[in-house]
Amino acid sequence: MSALPPEPQPVPFTSTPPRTGGETATAGGGTDPGGAGRSAAGAGAARPQRVLLTGFEPFGGEAVNPSWSAVRQAAAQPLPGVEWRTAELPCVFGAALDALREAVAAAEPDIVLCVGQAGGRPDVTVERVAINVDDARIPDNAGAQPIDEPVVPSGPAAYFAALPIKACVAAARAAGVPASVSQTAGTFVCNHVFYGLMHLVATERPALRGGFVHVPYAPEQVPDGDAPALAVADSAAALRAIAATAAAGTPELRAVGGATH
Repeated sequence: MSALPPEPQPVPFTSTPPRTGGETATAGGGTDPGGAGRSAAGAGAARPQRVLLTGFEPFGGEAVNPSWSAVRQAAAQPLPGVEWRTAELPCVFGAALDALREAVAAAEPDIVLCVGQAGGRPDVTVERVAINVDDARIPDNAGAQPIDEPVVPSGPAAYFAALPIKACVAAARAAGVPASVSQTAGTFVCNHVFYGLMHLVATERPALRGGFVHVPYAPEQVPDGDAPALAVADSAAALRAIAATAAAGTPELRAVGGATH
C-alpha cells in the first residue's frame, strides 16, 4: 500500500461532554452503581467512553454480513479508553430501529457506531449524512420494499453524523486500512438505521454521539473476485481506530473529503 500524504492540522470540533454517574455495566454484565468500576484506576482518572457497535444480519441471499463479523472482531479485544457494547440488528425496516432503540436503552452508551455492508465499495467508508427516505431496490428480510417513504414522517430532510468523520477516516488510514468519506448511505436499511439513530440523538438523547460506517464485502462473498473485498480483520481494525478517535474527542480535520458526483 502506498504511503498516505500527511494529514492537515485539525480545526476545532465540539463534542458532547461524557456522561457521568448512573449505573455502569461491568464486563461481566452486572451493574456498578455510580460508575465506580470504571474509575478504579484512581480518583480523577478519565473513565472509558462506552461505545455501542451495531452490525446487521445477512441479507440479499448472503450467508454472512461482514458488518456484524467486523463488529464482533473489533469488540473482541480491549481498547484503551473504550468500553464495548455490541448488538446485531435485523435487516428489516422498522424492526431495525426498534432493535437499535432497545440496544441504546440497555447499553446507555456515549457513542453509537452503526455498521453496514456496502457491497461494491473498495474501502471502509464513514458516512457524512443520513436522509429521510426509504426507497428499497430489493425487499428487506421480512419482504417489505418501501418506495419513497419517509423514515420519520415528521423528521427533517437529513441529519449529519455526530462524529469527526474526516478524523475517523484519517485514523483508519493510519491503521493501514483504505478508507474514505461517503456522501450517501443509500436508501435501504443502512440509511434507515443511520437516520433513525440521528433522529434519536436530536430528539431524545442530545448527549449521545454517533454515526454510520460501511464496510466492503468480505473475501468469502466474492470468491470469483468480481467485486472489491476487504478482509474482515481489516474492517475490524478500522472500526477500532474510528471508535478510539471518537472516544478521545479528536478534533475534526480540515481536509478534502468531498466528491464531484
